[in-house]
Amino acid sequence: MGNSNLKIGAFIVPTGIGASIGGYAGDAGAYARKFAKHTNLIVNPNVVNAGGFSAITDNMLYTEGYSLDSFFKGEINLLPSANNKIGIIYDKAIPQEILNVHINTHNAVKVVYGADIEAYEITEDEVGVEFFVDKSGISTGNVKNIKTLGKSCEKLLQKGCDAIAIVCLFEEAETDNPDYASGEGVDPVGGVEAIISHYISKYYKVPCAHSPAFRTCEIETDIVNPKSASEYITPTFLPCILLGLAQAPKLVCDGRGINVKDLDFLVMPHNSLGSTPVLEAIKHNIPIYAVKENSTILDVPAQKLGIFDSVTEVLTYEDCLRRILKG
Repeated sequence: MGNSNLKIGAFIVPTGIGASIGGYAGDAGAYARKFAKHTNLIVNPNVVNAGGFSAITDNMLYTEGYSLDSFFKGEINLLPSANNKIGIIYDKAIPQEILNVHINTHNAVKVVYGADIEAYEITEDEVGVEFFVDKSGISTGNVKNIKTLGKSCEKLLQKGCDAIAIVCLFEEAETDNPDYASGEGVDPVGGVEAIISHYISKYYKVPCAHSPAFRTCEIETDIVNPKSASEYITPTFLPCILLGLAQAPKLVCDGRGINVKDLDFLVMPHNSLGSTPVLEAIKHNIPIYAVKENSTILDVPAQKLGIFDSVTEVLTYEDCLRRILKG
């Protein structure tokens, strides 16, 4: 992973809470890449995923939300890895012609980038994903038959896979959400995607990420907001998670790898500080930077939590990086 002499930090933008930077389609990626030029950086998939594109760099540690929480609690370490053997779970509900496009996509990523896609499995039963934005404006949803994903995951692990991509059918197209397309709304699928990936992380302790499939592969021909554009010009969202999983760190409990105590900083949107990473970082005296140019629909700043003395508020990501490098 990158340069071992660099500082190690975490750059997190939570999923499904309408972050003004990172709440859309890889729009936090350019910011994270600037940090990664000077530091080794833990990122959650939401930061770098961008449909057919990815902002991932060699010294980023691509880590799903549940595993991030476990890492900050000290339950696991992150062991840098490369060329992971990726297994893909496809929802049985995906129509054959759409499945074919996804298979062509994962084969293209394999050929162009050399990603080691070991195998794929189609679930025994339809997964049954429902997604919506609740009254508070947060993206969430339900998964009717989540255990069928577990059965497929077990088969892939038995075949030697050590990272899992998940593709479930979502019944409504994101193009039905004009606010998201205009760069103002909440990503409607982000919340339930987190439910799916958390399940695999919790029970199987492997790097994982989810990509939605829809019943149409048509791309958008109208002009959309640049922050959302990458998801509107690709027939599948699979490439970004495969590129991230190819180098995702292994989750270990044997003392190897990076421990939470090794972190030099944590960067968060300024009003979404009520999460496990923030509260655990305080326990470990890890410097926390709250970036004011990145707002969410949450209203949980340092002042409301009574942690103002433990958090450094900065105006911009550029200012944040400058302070980290000077420190």
